[in-house]
This record gives sequence, structure tokens and C-alpha cells, in this order.
Amino acid sequence: MTHLEHGIGELCAVGAKLYEQALLDGHVRAVDAADAPCLTDLGLLHPLLDDPELLEPVSPAAALHRLLSTSAARVVDERRREERLVEQFASLMRIDTPHATGPGTPLLRLHSGTALINRAITETMAEATEEVLCIQSHAGLSGPRGEAASVAAYSRDQALLDRGGRIRALYQHTMRHLPSVHAGFERLRGDTMARGLDELPDRLIVVDRTVAFIPAGDDGRLALEVRHPALLAYFVTTFERLWRLATPMYPETVQRPSLNGVTPRQRAIAALLVEGHTDTVIADRLGMNVRTARVHIAKLATTLGSDSRAQLGYLIARSGILDQEP
Repeated sequence: MTHLEHGIGELCAVGAKLYEQALLDGHVRAVDAADAPCLTDLGLLHPLLDDPELLEPVSPAAALHRLLSTSAARVVDERRREERLVEQFASLMRIDTPHATGPGTPLLRLHSGTALINRAITETMAEATEEVLCIQSHAGLSGPRGEAASVAAYSRDQALLDRGGRIRALYQHTMRHLPSVHAGFERLRGDTMARGLDELPDRLIVVDRTVAFIPAGDDGRLALEVRHPALLAYFVTTFERLWRLATPMYPETVQRPSLNGVTPRQRAIAALLVEGHTDTVIADRLGMNVRTARVHIAKLATTLGSDSRAQLGYLIARSGILDQEP
């Protein structure tokens, strides 16, 4: 039986049952624990001094204390690393340059933690009067991160609209039919617009073209506040070019046409297939799960008459569907 490596937070069923039995009986045979090496790796079982063929359990209280201490040490190390980074860059960010946004205002600032990130965005938007540009990839729209952002966003968005400001947002096409996306816009009163594209970079918020927020990590716990004029100009230019390429989805919805029986989503998948990407990569880049991506690939293969993955790439190239404009 193959045993997959895991941490204490995902203790396998075999290991949990064996550890419970060891606690009840006072020991287990080493040969019986061979299918759950995680117990010895995590220090939950150890050999008896007078009989190495038997393993006795460490008390749950002692094991929990040790494991929590280890976890706490990792957290402390990570916090110290963040503090060292802040110290290293603090003096650099205080350098007075001709492009500084104001006395004592750093051009780059790192925010850690969902609550602090949302607070920084809220405080910045409280001073906004013109427009917020937003790129919303699928990564930040679900789970605790998405829920926290949604709750914090409504009041600050509505306050900006009440001051006469405008909001423009870009979403992936796979988000077009999400009830939460449309419900969020329906709740707002004011000048709001949204458009969709197949692929988008990670999240971006630009406030009045003077301050931007971008992710600084993969888990959503770090965000970089940017006030550097050159970077802001780059972000705004990128947004505007993507906006011109995007398809309206709110307040009006424009349906993208199919070409020769190939839907727009299948055409986007076809472009990634000919680049040689796996199903997992295609799903991630287009903001869908792997099963949905495979369904679209199968339908595309049926439409083009393909019997294999290799043949599908050839037929896509020969069909010319990637050269046609809707």
C-alpha cells in the first residue's frame, strides 16, 4: 500500500486509526505501523527501549504542544522575515525623488493580511473622486479571500459612485454568468461598467490613476501599494488596451458569436492547445475547473472530427479558426 506524504493537519485515516489503537493498548507492533510511517515521522509513535519491535504512543497533549510550538516558530520566523524586508526597504522608500507623491509618502508599500489590505484600499478610495479601474481574475472571487473582499468593497464602491466617480472592471469570460458578479453590480447605484476577456493577469486596482494595488503573493495575504508614476502609467495603459479588446458584460451584455460551430470559449482553448499546454494549465488560465476544460476540448474535437490529441492540434491549425475574427 502506497503511503502519501502529508502534514499533521491532514493525518491519514490509517495513521489516525493506528494512533488511536496505540493509545488504547499502550503500544502497537512496528510491523503493523509500516503502512503509516507518518506516525513515527511526526513523532506520535516511538520504539520501546526494551523491545524495538513495539512502538508506544506519545501522549496527545505532549504531541499537540510540540507540534503547536513548531507551527508557532514558523509563524515567528515568517514575521521576522517580513520585518527584515520592511527594514531593508524602508530607507530606500524614504528617498526624496522628483517624482515623489508627497512628503513622507513611500512609492511602494507592502501590506500583509486580508484585513490590513482591505483597510488600505478603503482608506485610499475614501479620497478618490474620479475613477477606479479593476481587474478581477477568478483567483480572488471565491473562498474566504473573495468573501472578505466583497463585503469590504460594497460600501467604499458606493461611496465613490455617490461622489460622482466611475468604476470599470475586467473579468474573465468564465465569470460572466456568476450570479455573485452580476448581483454585485446590480446593488450599486451609479456609473459602473464591466467587460470580459478569456485571459487576464492577476488582480489590479487603480484608484484615480494615482495609487494602485497588486498582489505580492499567491495566497492573497500580501499586497503591494504602488504610487510610482511610471508603474501607474504602465498599469493604466495595460488596462485601457485590455478594455478595448474586451466584450461588454454590464450594464449591457454582448454575446460573442460562434464561428463555423466553434464557440468563443472553444476558440480560446484551441489557441492554448496549439501552444502545447496541458488541460490543467488551460483551465487555470481561462478561469475554469479541469473537468469543464476537458468537456470543451471534447466538444471541439467532435466539431473538428478529431480522434486524438495530436490530430486535434493539426486540425485546429488547418481549420483556420484561430485566424478568424468574430
